[in-house]
Amino acid sequence: MDIFDKCYSYTYAKEFIASGYYPYFIAMQGNEGSEAIFQGRRLIMCGSNNYLGLTIHPKVRQAAIEAIECYGTSCTGSRFLNGTLELHEQLEHDLAEWVGKQAALVFSTGMQVNLGTISSLVSRNDVVVLDKDDHASIVDGARLGWGKVKRFKHNNMHDLERVLDGIPKGEGKLVVVDGLFSMEGDIAPLPEISKLCKQYGARLMVDDAHALGVLGGGKGTAAHFGLTDGVDLIMGTFSKSLASVGGYIAGDEDIIHYIKHHARSLIFSASIPPANAATALAALHVMQEEPERVKRVNEIGDFMRTNYKSLGFNTGNSATPVIPIFIGDDRRAAIIWKTLFEAGVYVNMVVSPAVPEGKQLLRTSYMAIHTDAQLNKVLDIFSVVGKQVGII
Repeated sequence: MDIFDKCYSYTYAKEFIASGYYPYFIAMQGNEGSEAIFQGRRLIMCGSNNYLGLTIHPKVRQAAIEAIECYGTSCTGSRFLNGTLELHEQLEHDLAEWVGKQAALVFSTGMQVNLGTISSLVSRNDVVVLDKDDHASIVDGARLGWGKVKRFKHNNMHDLERVLDGIPKGEGKLVVVDGLFSMEGDIAPLPEISKLCKQYGARLMVDDAHALGVLGGGKGTAAHFGLTDGVDLIMGTFSKSLASVGGYIAGDEDIIHYIKHHARSLIFSASIPPANAATALAALHVMQEEPERVKRVNEIGDFMRTNYKSLGFNTGNSATPVIPIFIGDDRRAAIIWKTLFEAGVYVNMVVSPAVPEGKQLLRTSYMAIHTDAQLNKVLDIFSVVGKQVGII
């Protein structure tokens, strides 16, 4: 058997492309934050993770330019060897201070943070416990470790307790959850999770990729609940609110020191480029200097969620600026996505197997820089399209 046979027989995406409703890998021609240009047309961007709108902030852009002028375009080496800059260490210090932890460690991508952190901590005779809706990077990090992987029903505390109670007392336990779940926009119930972790001797790691800059005054999910000391590890990315690419893990100094010397995705990967590190650092400082951005993006989330519901759309349990519109069918989701795209609104289509069958959705997300006029236009277009397709 030829190992490439699976490639030759894979026709699903090609058939999707031929149908004219394929929503992925569409090249952007220009980006102005809340609006972007696709196929020569300007669309209102409601599919970005640029929650605070900092990708176009002049201070953030200037920081990237100055970093290139000072350090060049790349460190051309791993953090372990020649790839650590003072800039990286400053970013780690400021991030740790912001999220309320002793230390932080910067990786080149958020994916690498979860791959390296979880796999380095979970050894033989250890168990990692995941929410069934956790991000793929968490799942892959758990698979890379040598320990057992167990999962519990999404945000279901009875099921989490069942899983924890079934783990032998002599085994190390790490519970990993998203703080703000990226598809449905709901929040992990950290007070209950933290309580169960303490009861069963488990450590708790929270993925704040989408919560940094959104929850807890921008500090994340633990701060949102006043539980910073009740969470052992806080992970975050730079590719959302911090307008860059990269990620970090923050926690007690000894734990970060261990990860720093055992995480293969850090040790064997080139370090985050100077421009990206400088961008994230500048974005962090702007977020601290302009807290109104965090307030604004949450107000927008509340406004859009309320209006979607009043129009008759199903937004599930969203409580954040990430607002799903549940469709429940691949074909209908594709039709609605295409109609919205042609009407001037860009959203993300999420279908099975990325979500369970019957929970197909359009993922909308919002930025602090969306104007009231843009938001009202989006609602008007959704109303027309929803009635046209028959889902409201």
